[in-house]
Amino acid sequence: MEKSLEPLKEITELQKLVVEWADKKGLIKPENAYSQFMKMVEEFGELGGAIIKRNIENEIEEFGDVLVTVIILAEQRNIDIKLALNLAYNKIKDRTGKLVDGSFIKSEDI
Repeated sequence: MEKSLEPLKEITELQKLVVEWADKKGLIKPENAYSQFMKMVEEFGELGGAIIKRNIENEIEEFGDVLVTVIILAEQRNIDIKLALNLAYNKIKDRTGKLVDGSFIKSEDI
């Protein structure tokens, strides 16, 4: 990646900074959740485009944009991201299944 970066910040600090930025922009309102969800979907689409084009630099930036939109949506919905990720991990950690065409398929779905 050619762009110069300040020293990398920890993810919890970045999460706080994203929320502060979004709050200053008036985004942190529950009534904005649908629009934020649509923005998140848009960013996922842009990430998909970067992956398809094999544009690694753009892929990294788009992945960051996805994370920003997820953080803002979680804040709008009053969802603790750390709790959500812990719950998701606990759900998948013992999951069994197999890889089919590059996707993990749960045993109960086989």
